Amino acid sequence: MRIQDMHWSQVEERVKEDDRCVLPIGSIEQHAYLSLATDMILAERVSVEAAEPLGVPVFPCLPYGMASGFADFPGTVTLSLRTYIGIFEDILDSLHGSGFRRILIVNGHGGNTPVNPVISEWMNRNRDASVKLHDWWRAPRTMAKVQEIDPAASHASWMENFPWTRLEGAPIPNFQKERIDFAATSRVDAGRKRARIAEGNYHGVFQRPDADMLEVWQVGVEETRHEIEHGWH
Repeated sequence: MRIQDMHWSQVEERVKEDDRCVLPIGSIEQHAYLSLATDMILAERVSVEAAEPLGVPVFPCLPYGMASGFADFPGTVTLSLRTYIGIFEDILDSLHGSGFRRILIVNGHGGNTPVNPVISEWMNRNRDASVKLHDWWRAPRTMAKVQEIDPAASHASWMENFPWTRLEGAPIPNFQKERIDFAATSRVDAGRKRARIAEGNYHGVFQRPDADMLEVWQVGVEETRHEIEHGWH
């Protein structure tokens, strides 16, 4: 149930019966030869598929995140931490004002995880609410499935190469990328980071068979659905 397919009075009636909602958050950033919107596409799609049988409303994905490390890759959009905190708090306030008290944040971008203390502080100010942050791609069962298929996997590698994140005509290199030096790339600016990571894949082959990807996806949807259903206050 996408919010874009509802009008305001439907939301008003919905929260009287069920105060849950889902907010996907992503990033617009380099993903080697995959879509720049990969994190946004995956966060919103996994949210919608997970919530659909439950009838829980899903808000449009917050597309922009914190991606300063990729700032020198054209097309990347990055927000400062102070800006992101303000936007994030305003969205939570709006959801709360609409009557939602159980809010699942489905995150598609590792750089967004600094919002954890923001969520904690927000709940201290809104003690009738429960908010959970779910990093869908590295949740335990989903990451276990990734590791079972191929442990050489990371940002912009095969593990993010789904039929819905590929670009027609884009290159698909036929080799396994060696694991980048994470420590070295964490202590340099975006320009030197770009030089060190080349096309952007962090580790692994660039594509695996769709059968493998659909196995990962099914687990990701099921695990996200479990978060919508369970573990609230």
